[in-house]
Amino acid sequence: MCRPARLTGRAREAFPEPDKTMNSTARTLGAATVTALVAACATFPPAGTPLAPGQEAFWTAIRVHCGRAYEGRVAVSTGSAGDTAMAGKRLVMHVRECSANEIRIPFHVGDDRSRTWVLTRTPTGIRLKHDHRHEDGTPDAITQYGGDTRGPGSATSQSFPADAHTVSLNPVYGTNVWTMEIEPDRFVYELIRVGTDRRFRVEFDLTRAVPAPPAPWGS
Repeated sequence: MCRPARLTGRAREAFPEPDKTMNSTARTLGAATVTALVAACATFPPAGTPLAPGQEAFWTAIRVHCGRAYEGRVAVSTGSAGDTAMAGKRLVMHVRECSANEIRIPFHVGDDRSRTWVLTRTPTGIRLKHDHRHEDGTPDAITQYGGDTRGPGSATSQSFPADAHTVSLNPVYGTNVWTMEIEPDRFVYELIRVGTDRRFRVEFDLTRAVPAPPAPWGS
């Protein structure tokens, strides 16, 4: 929510209170400035942007785990040799940061701390993005891919078809659909590439928290 700042000290001297004798032109310019500021604020969702009931329950179910970390395993992996990099590695998700409109969940693969799942509330639902970083914190060439929900989903499952930015990174990603599922004992992250055999699914045990891992790269 946008709020006007209270001016004090030198800031008040630099921007004094308007003179009651100010002319009509000054008043008009002041009103125009306020209108522009209000319009700018309106482009950002307010804190706690309302969601459909199922999405709200899904969001809450994840948020109650904020601060906790859980270990997982690859349940399904087909259609990509790249997934073999996870073989034998410890997989840990960490619900690390939770604000009114954003949840950040680093996904650690062994010592690789490059991946973070970012869930954001939007005026039309929930958005999933993948924030990929190098060890020095700089963004990877392939980052910020994902998509927005296109329906209400449910309290236990939300799907995110690939958005335009994802397609611009690689047209092959155009049929990607990511799904997250949450139940009392399990969290699931899944990727399916519609029309192909590409599928990747990781399941995390929510019944047993593990020590929080180090911060993800770039945090």
